[in-house]
Amino acid sequence: MKNKSTVATVAAVVLGAQVLCAQEQHPDRSHPPAPAAPPTLHVPVPTVSHLRNGLELVTVGMHKVPIVDITVLIGAGAVRDSQAAPGMATFTATMLQQGAGSRSALDIADQTAYLGAQLATRATNDWAIVTLHVPRRQLDSALALVSDIIRRPSFADSEITRQRELRRTGLLQLKDQPTAQAPIAFNAIVYGSAHPYGWPMGGTDASLATLDRAHVQAFYDAYYRPSNTRILVVGDIGPAESYRMIDARFGSWSGGRVAAVRAPRVPEAGPRTIYLVDKPGAAQSVIRIGHVGVPRSTPDYYALAVMNAILGGPFSSRLNQNLRETHGYTYGAGSGFAMRRFAGPFTASASVVTAKTDSSLLEFMKELRRIRDDAVPPEEVAKAKSYLTLGQPSDFETTQGTASQFLDLLSNDLPLTTWSTYMARISAVTPADVQRVARRYIDPDHFAIVVVGDRSQIESGIRALNEGPISLRDLWGQEVH
Repeated sequence: MKNKSTVATVAAVVLGAQVLCAQEQHPDRSHPPAPAAPPTLHVPVPTVSHLRNGLELVTVGMHKVPIVDITVLIGAGAVRDSQAAPGMATFTATMLQQGAGSRSALDIADQTAYLGAQLATRATNDWAIVTLHVPRRQLDSALALVSDIIRRPSFADSEITRQRELRRTGLLQLKDQPTAQAPIAFNAIVYGSAHPYGWPMGGTDASLATLDRAHVQAFYDAYYRPSNTRILVVGDIGPAESYRMIDARFGSWSGGRVAAVRAPRVPEAGPRTIYLVDKPGAAQSVIRIGHVGVPRSTPDYYALAVMNAILGGPFSSRLNQNLRETHGYTYGAGSGFAMRRFAGPFTASASVVTAKTDSSLLEFMKELRRIRDDAVPPEEVAKAKSYLTLGQPSDFETTQGTASQFLDLLSNDLPLTTWSTYMARISAVTPADVQRVARRYIDPDHFAIVVVGDRSQIESGIRALNEGPISLRDLWGQEVH
């Protein structure tokens, strides 16, 4: 027979377990849980080297899984387009996968699948980019493929014709897609016709005529050169082996130097104006509000990151809570600085129900003025800093995520040690910093307010807001008379 002390001990344990279970089933929901302290993050240290032909190689070792990610950056982005023929940079990047060396487009697709790899080519405003994600054991074969598409693209007439017709179809579809029209019109209005950030990267109906083999080859020859190229290798490989493998595939690549892109002149912002792009029958109005912002190299990057996390970054941001959660005008509203090598745009945006277009603009302007005019409470700043710092470790969990983070630094000419001080610099941002950058970089008096929607349903309500004159534009941002 068990003694009384044993029975009492067992009863106490059972009672404690019941209390703990009850607490777990009925937690205190009167206050949100406090965020944890950010964990210690050891950012991988990159190794930088240069091939004899001037190509820059950056290697970041990550040896937990047998995967390697290759990212090739070539200074052949849309800033290299001509004003008369935008779209050449993106078209040339697309053509890299449509045949190279002895391989056809189908051969490239088949070999990529056989290797268990992921291969993609694209162009951004500043760079042409080739990405490869591949198992370590297939790296050598995959590098041979990547080398071919970068160094020996065939630009077959049949493939150029096919891709040109696909682009023509895309331009036709664009005319029925307000969400795609809004950023094109916005960029054209904000940057004007003389700045490459204002040109449509996908080209225009008129520029389709330049997408032939001679023009594509000329663009390629001018900018696809080793001295204009950076290669980022992230994954299960060391610096010495990375150099040996890259040198074997790219070391014999030749070509002269390429002149650097000069910083384009940014047009002076005009007074706040509403630009209306008519889309008859549209069920929603697509809104873009903003102006020219800052380059990625700005010393105010960290304060701006905290400020925008409050204004329009995460789901809990002011804009989203106001327009979605409080008023139900949209599925999502947000804001952000598109930071590039040169000053990209600041944009606040949402797609809203047509009948609430004017009301949505009212709430947008209220929040965009409030972030400047009213001091942000310290607890709101602390919450934004926790959101940013606690989220950083997940950016480095995988080889693809790590490659993306170092791509941000390489593509904007930033020190490769930048991420190692990110948490400390975010944590140092104060409420005064937040208000300072909001007042400096958000200027409601000079906003371009672009609305793509059914003019017959929304113009009178927008005009009644008295937020500025209304200018009618087409999908390219050009004035409609």
